[in-house]
Amino acid sequence: MNNTNHGFSEMIKADEPVKSVNRRNFLRGASLTTVAGALVMASCKKNSDSVTPVNVNAVDLGSGDVGILNYAYALEQLEAAFYIQVISTPYSGMTDIEKSLLTDIRDHEIIHRDFFKTALGANAIQALEVNFTGIDFTSRASVLGTAKVFEDTGVSAYNGAGKLIVTPDYLLLAGKIVSVEARHAAFIRDLIAPGTFADGMDADGLDMSRTPSEVFAIAGTYVKTKLNISNLPTS
Repeated sequence: MNNTNHGFSEMIKADEPVKSVNRRNFLRGASLTTVAGALVMASCKKNSDSVTPVNVNAVDLGSGDVGILNYAYALEQLEAAFYIQVISTPYSGMTDIEKSLLTDIRDHEIIHRDFFKTALGANAIQALEVNFTGIDFTSRASVLGTAKVFEDTGVSAYNGAGKLIVTPDYLLLAGKIVSVEARHAAFIRDLIAPGTFADGMDADGLDMSRTPSEVFAIAGTYVKTKLNISNLPTS
């Protein structure tokens, strides 16, 4: 791919609102104080209703809304770690525009990761250890193929978690983040095959939705830290 491609990647680069989301304004616009305050109440409920993890050696994501936010935090940790590596060791033939836009995605994911860590406070799970041994970071096909998996899985994870969220503020936050993740997914598709940015939806024009178990069946391949998701809500 060269810099003459005028697909979805060019549309994103010209989108100034997206550029503003790249930076620190996202944290300010997400009403961190409101979310953190609600988390205190949610954590109190979680502690009284908690169930002993099935695997005591695994990191328990928790239950209720706190568990769902930790679920999102785990996924954002994974994506941030991946894009940090992508930019630190660019694949062979990475163009300037690709590097610029993949750097924007890296910045988004770091902001998302840090937001959840700050909002969760003492309820946040630990930093996860990732496993990227199956990714060839020197290969454009390997990197973009993995990015597509991460972005599509992330979108489906937020879509699937929406019905599990009780607190309206959290649902609003998830809606804001999933729209950014969907832009990432579209851009990655267009890098792989120009003009395919709108592909991957069902017959009704909707993105896929996955449960936490389905998501970690995919994403878990890249996480070395053992996770216990058994206490997450299911309905």
